This record gives sequence, C-alpha cells and structure tokens, in this order.
Amino acid sequence: MSFHLTEEQVEIRALAREFAEGELRPYAPEWDAQRTVDPEIFLKLGELGFMGMRVPEEFGGLGFDLITYLLVLEELAWGDAGVALGVAIHSGPVTGLLVKHGSTEQKDRYLPRLATGEIVGAFALSEPEAGSDARSLTTSWQQNGDERSLSGRKKWVTNGARSGLIVLFAREGAEGRISAFLLDPDLHTYQVGKREITMGLSASETVELLFDEMPLEDGALLGDEGAGFTYAMEALEVGRLGIAAQATGITRAAYEHARDYAEERVQFGRKLSEFQATRFKLAEMTTRIAGARALTFSAAAALDGKADPESLSAGSLAAMAKLTASEAAVWTADEAVQIFGGYGYMRHYPVERLLRDAKGTEIYEGTNEIMKLVIARESVGASTSVKA
Repeated sequence: MSFHLTEEQVEIRALAREFAEGELRPYAPEWDAQRTVDPEIFLKLGELGFMGMRVPEEFGGLGFDLITYLLVLEELAWGDAGVALGVAIHSGPVTGLLVKHGSTEQKDRYLPRLATGEIVGAFALSEPEAGSDARSLTTSWQQNGDERSLSGRKKWVTNGARSGLIVLFAREGAEGRISAFLLDPDLHTYQVGKREITMGLSASETVELLFDEMPLEDGALLGDEGAGFTYAMEALEVGRLGIAAQATGITRAAYEHARDYAEERVQFGRKLSEFQATRFKLAEMTTRIAGARALTFSAAAALDGKADPESLSAGSLAAMAKLTASEAAVWTADEAVQIFGGYGYMRHYPVERLLRDAKGTEIYEGTNEIMKLVIARESVGASTSVKA
C-alpha cells in the first residue's frame, strides 16, 4: 500500500519538525543528564495543538487521523524520544479510550484540558507481577455498600507523577473481571512511589502508584463494568503504533548523525563515507527507516478502517510495525555508535543516548516477544496457552 501525504499533512509535519528542532533537540542532552524535562514543554505542545491531536474538534482538539498523528510523533521523537513517549501515552491510550468509551460528563470534564496540555494523561496497566501477562493483574476494587475502594500497586507509569488524569485497570475482588477507571488527583488520594532510574529515556517520568483502600469517586468507572481488559487491548494497538513512530524518529536521528559524521571524519586519507563498509551501513539504515514507516502507516490505515480486506488484521499489523520499527531503532543506533567509534561511546555524543533510548522501544507497550506471539496467532495459528 502506498501513501500520498496531503498538503496539510506536509505542513503539519513541517511545524512539528520546526518545534522539535528548536524546542526539543537542543535541550535533550541536558534533560537526559538531569533526568527531567522542562515542565512547560507540554503546555508549549498544547499551544500548537499537539496535545490534542486525537481529541475531536468539538472538545477543542485537532481530530487528526492516525497517520497525521504518527507523522507528528516521529518528528517529536527525532527531537527527544522521552517527550515523544509522554505525548504518545497521553494521546494514544488515554485520549483514545476516553473518546471511545467515556461518558458525556467525563468527556466534557477532561478532553478540553487534555487538548491544551493543562493536564497530562497516564496509563496504569502493568504491575510488579503483571507486565506482559496483563490478565494476571492483582490491583482490585471492592464494592462497600454504595461506595467503591481501590487497593494495589502499579508499576512503570509514564507521566504518573505529573498526570492530571490516569486510566487505571483493576479487577473486582481477587478473581473478578477487570474494569477501567479514571483517576483524577483532585478527586482521588493515592501515593506516588519511587521514580525509576531507567537505562534510557531518562527525561521521561516513570513511577509506581500505590493505593490502599482508596475511595473511588462515583464517576470514575470508564465505560462498561468488566470490559477493562478489552479496552486495554484496544488501547495497546494504538499505543504500539505510537511506539513504532517514536522508534522511527529515533532511527532517523541516529542515521542522520551517522551520515553527517561519516562525511566529516577522515581516516587513512579518506572520508568514512567513502568506505564501502560505511556506505552499506548507511544504505541499510535508510532501508529500515522506509520499511518501518511504511508498515506503521499500513497498520494505521487498518486501524482507521481503510485497509485492504485481504490484509492481516489491524492488531497484527500494529504488532509488526512496533516489532520492525523498534528493532530498526536499536540496530541503527548501535551501528551509528560503531561509525562514530570511540566518540560514539562517549556520553556527550548523541548516538550513545539514542542507543539507550532505542532499547526501551523493544520493551514497553508489549515486549517484542509478545509482538511475535500476536503476529503468530494470526499467521500460523492461535495459541491457547498465551494471550496478549
């Protein structure tokens, strides 16, 4: 399937690239070293509409289709992958589920504020013993008369401490069905646990959340009771495309740094770019970028209902896109370090940071091993023992 970008999409991508070049890339090394990001960055993104890309226009958003949204995410990741991750979680799983399953009151209360960046969204699914196996989560809610309460612990929550809205998943009691809830820090009292020290994406805020019989506000239930696991899987399909776009942005950044360095660096009286070994590396980098982007767009078209009816399902295509793009990011960043040689191993050169950032894309929103299970279920037959 080929894709032709509209004039509007080209202009939006150019605006995102300009923002990434001026507001993200110059500060990315400092944010990485200090493990923090400018707290105003999400408001700046909101001013451009980039926090409301998937929010319908009636609620103050831009109402982008998936491909336009992914174009912007790729550019943001080219500038700083940690910021792009925050936007992807906010705009994909959180906004997407609220738009599709939220009540009128919930949409009116939160979507306009999500669109401006006044509040940032977080997605709380994983737990210490429930990462890839989301069905085994133990965070639970209890019905006590007319009131509900929540107890448990969530891990690896991106945007967790700064979030103004959390989509959280919990089961009823010890063995009941899983439901989704909206947690508002103005209405709910929970504990933000330790900030994780991560290998890469250091500026991204990743925390744990703890709940001890926390009362749940009356309007906290999102959608239908007991439908939470289905909602989580829906959200992950879009989330995986966001990670694929993020990985493609990292790949492109690593390639461009390697290409420019190879044009400047002279060894044995020749530019590195004149050696066939280097030229082949750069050629494969561009090939992987093109392949990752094409597969991501194909999956986006499928999720938007525009796919070839004889193609694989949207879920399988999303898994393929995430698998392909994340592997491309790790491979390209690693080869970029190799092209830089000793300089590439130094912290103050960008390719070292990009390699650390790239590795995360193979893990979150479902590890690449889980992606292969999702793909294999459709391509070679379903497994009855493992579901994702």
